[in-house]
Amino acid sequence: MIQKIDHLGIAVRNLDEATKYYEEALGLKCEGREEVASQKVKTAFFTVGEVHLELLEPTADDSPIAKFLAKNGEGIHHIAFGTDDITGQLSQAADQGIRLIHEVPFEGAADKLVAFLHPKSTHGVLTEFCMPK
Repeated sequence: MIQKIDHLGIAVRNLDEATKYYEEALGLKCEGREEVASQKVKTAFFTVGEVHLELLEPTADDSPIAKFLAKNGEGIHHIAFGTDDITGQLSQAADQGIRLIHEVPFEGAADKLVAFLHPKSTHGVLTEFCMPK
């Protein structure tokens, strides 16, 4: 079951510059950085209330984030819903005809299991399910 909006993923070209904006202009505190080699991305995390912001910088030209930036520019990349049953959420989505990008959850940032739904079947919004490992 979906329990909350866990985070918003925001694609950026330069993680250092974007982090500076969130810290200095908005007064938020970067809670940590992480590289997810399997997704060819570096991340930085901020918390606003109960929702996290995940800044995403590509580490390779063929990464999903690099492709997003080339097509759309910087901005909101995805919404992530926290769940207590990621495989159940994927099954429910698939049963409703939603196109899964990942049929099996994989290790993502922040020590979570993650899986994505394709935006062509979610009204244009890249949707992530995530759950603590």
